Formats: sequence, structure tokens, C-alpha cells
Amino acid sequence: MAEDRVSRMGNRSGLMGWFDRIRFSEILRQAIGLLLVAVCAYFARPGSALVVWGLLCAALGQLFRIYAAGYIVKNRKLATGGPYALVRHPLYLGNLLILTGFTLAAANLYVGLAVILFFLIWYPAAVTYEDKKLEGIFADEWRTWSQHIRAVIPWRFHWNDLRVGDWDIYQSLIRNGELPITLYLGSCGMWLWVVSHAPPASLAGH
Repeated sequence: MAEDRVSRMGNRSGLMGWFDRIRFSEILRQAIGLLLVAVCAYFARPGSALVVWGLLCAALGQLFRIYAAGYIVKNRKLATGGPYALVRHPLYLGNLLILTGFTLAAANLYVGLAVILFFLIWYPAAVTYEDKKLEGIFADEWRTWSQHIRAVIPWRFHWNDLRVGDWDIYQSLIRNGELPITLYLGSCGMWLWVVSHAPPASLAGH
């Protein structure tokens, strides 16, 4: 999968080619992202005042992912409604909110730096690849839609853009796999809550 993505984006040799194979790997990006959520829980600092706000931010991010995933019929239909009227990659926006929330809740500088590095390495490459792939599949339809829609961070927001429309809960939770992701994130959220509220003596191993 990573090799195919690299070949589509242009093969480079040597060290940069190796780096491309890492940053274009979808499996590696997803695995590290999920691992970082658990890292946030494990290294959370006790007594942080940001735990509630951070977990609320993460929950909002996952709700947005669930909402966005209900519109996706991969590579067969270009999703342009609902969250796709706000950004081209709403799943990535959801991921940004999730990891930002867990990072705030953990209140750990080193974990925060790791999360920032993760986004800088993997997400620009992911956005570039997905845009090029979708343009190749949907051609003028994609170009017309994407012309005024930002990639990940919306430049405007109207509640009317978030109309439910063709949203499908089965498509989101089962076919696109948001149910197990939600359960995993919920488990990590509870873990982080316990760690952040544990007495100092029980955190000696941290």
C-alpha cells in the first residue's frame, strides 16, 4: 500500500525515498495515531485541570468522525454534503480534535511534542495523496467541489452545512469501522481519567 502511494506521488531514492515510504503508509499512520491515544492515557499527569475539557474535545472529534464516516462510499461516490461542505477531509479534522483533546487532558509536554511531530510527518502527505487520488477518480466534479473547500481546517462555519442528508449510521459504524474505534477511544478516555485522578503513590511507576 505504501509503495503504491509512493509511486503515485513520485518515487525518490535514498533516504528521502525511505522517508516517503514511512509518511505515505496509511497503516502506519493509523496505528501510530491510535497508539498515541494510549500513550496520552498512560503518561497523563495527575491533577490536571484540563482533563474534562480535553476529553470533551476528543469526544467531539469522534462524534465528528462518526458523522463524516456516514457519508463515505469509498472511491465510488464523491461525498460533498454534511461535513464535506466544511472541509475536504473531515475524518482528519476529527483526528486532530481527538489527539488535541487527549494531549490537553494528559498535560504532558513530551507527549504533546510527539503528537505535533506525528501530525507534521504524516498528515500533509495524507492530504496531498488523497486529494490527488480523488481528483484522478472524480476529475472535474472533485475540482469544482474542492475549489472553495479547505483541506482540514474550515474557513467558515454554518449550521446549515451540517444537514444530515444522506447520512447512514450503518455505513458509519459498521462498514467504515467507527464502532470499534469509538470503543477503543472510550476505553482510553476512562484509562486517562483514572490515571489523572489517582493518588501520587500509585503513579510511582510513571
